[in-house]
Amino acid sequence: MTDTFFGHVIDGEEVASIDGKTFDVWNPWSQEVFAQAAEGGPEDADRAVTSARRAFDEGPWPRMGRAERAGHLHALADLMEARADELATLDSTNMGKPFAQAKHDVGRSVWNFRFFADHQRDHVGEVYPMDSGHHSYSEYGPAGVVAAISPWNFPLMMATWKAAPAIAWGNTCVIKPSEDTPASVTMLGRLAVEAGLPPGVLNVLNGHGAPAGSSLTADERVDRVTFTGSSQTGRLVMASAATHLAPVSLELGGKGANIVFDDADLDNAVHWAVESIFRNSGQVCLAGSRLFVQSGIREEFLARFTAAAEALTIGDPFDPATKFSSLASKRHFDKVASYVEGVGDDGGTLLTGGVDETGRWLVRPTIVTGLPLTAPAYCEEIFGPVCVVNTFDSEDEVVALANDTRYGLNAMLFTENLSRAHRVSSRLRAGTVWVNCFFIRDLRTPFGGVGDSGVGREGGDFSREFFTEPKAVVMQISR
Repeated sequence: MTDTFFGHVIDGEEVASIDGKTFDVWNPWSQEVFAQAAEGGPEDADRAVTSARRAFDEGPWPRMGRAERAGHLHALADLMEARADELATLDSTNMGKPFAQAKHDVGRSVWNFRFFADHQRDHVGEVYPMDSGHHSYSEYGPAGVVAAISPWNFPLMMATWKAAPAIAWGNTCVIKPSEDTPASVTMLGRLAVEAGLPPGVLNVLNGHGAPAGSSLTADERVDRVTFTGSSQTGRLVMASAATHLAPVSLELGGKGANIVFDDADLDNAVHWAVESIFRNSGQVCLAGSRLFVQSGIREEFLARFTAAAEALTIGDPFDPATKFSSLASKRHFDKVASYVEGVGDDGGTLLTGGVDETGRWLVRPTIVTGLPLTAPAYCEEIFGPVCVVNTFDSEDEVVALANDTRYGLNAMLFTENLSRAHRVSSRLRAGTVWVNCFFIRDLRTPFGGVGDSGVGREGGDFSREFFTEPKAVVMQISR
């Protein structure tokens, strides 16, 4: 039994569950339990929401000057930078992510706090000139209590993507990390206390989706719900929040199209094709899991892509040479493996990869050709290192193929033709389109998806709109 424990962080203190329940926290590479975490139930959720509600209704945070609030968030970011190795170690241990990638995620997490601290501090409302002797302007006050439910694939980074704008704009927040990856988010809660955030501003509730998460989303004292996870769970979250008409922001599944035209820079296209499907062992909602290669370059591209996939060093997340490691849990490994093992039955061929046979929760970088467009591995989100390749001839054909999905989170295209880049980008049904790159973020831009990929947008002014209650003020200035 391990002595490491991750409790809830509620009202400025780390506490156990009221009923004393705990659950195992796993290291997926070693396949060993490395910690225990408090297993939250309805009473713990009530305690967390009560703390957040009191902090919003009675505490200083929503009434604090913007510059002072920004100072607190920068202090938290400073602590995160100082403890970056510890935070990255927790994500690598708890999720199986290579340490270098986890360290990169910490940097992104720090930037989330710094960006939104400055964004809310420097932002201004709008003035609307009127011809009737009146003057009108807008205000953006905090919405209230935010319930944020974050996923396991980027444990710290996605939690901060939600919490940073929520509290920056003066709200209070309860974060529920995935039960698979509570470690780094619990530490974030500890650092928030150390940074001097008032009690109740940033709470962490550990536990399972039901009852911990469902208790949060159904609580009528919660004013906003933001969730990242599967499309199926997103529907449940939306239905729960609808019982008390809480606005929701849902970032859900994806089945991203990666389009490589025959005039692409092949070295660049291969590099990003590898990054987009094999980084984080393919456990990325933005993954380029459907690869479309123009017929004239098919053979050369696939030869390079296969060689690059096979060159990835697989191993212990803490080995500096490792570029690719295990999947995040036994449950998820079983899901991904079932898709790979069904490829042959559906008429597909593995160019490389497959399920590892050593007993680890590992699926090697996998490239599949020959699947019909109705095959599960082609249509459904696998959320693993499995790339399905198809060929196309014309621009119209590939746009139709790329858009033929119930998802619409993101797409990529590679071409040296500037006109084509603009033209195809505008025709793709996706919330984000990357041209000749992948995973590059400007936090001012909208982030979200269409269809089964989600509801709403966050980032920059879009986060401001969601996490505030915009108000119009109209004044008579002449009589």
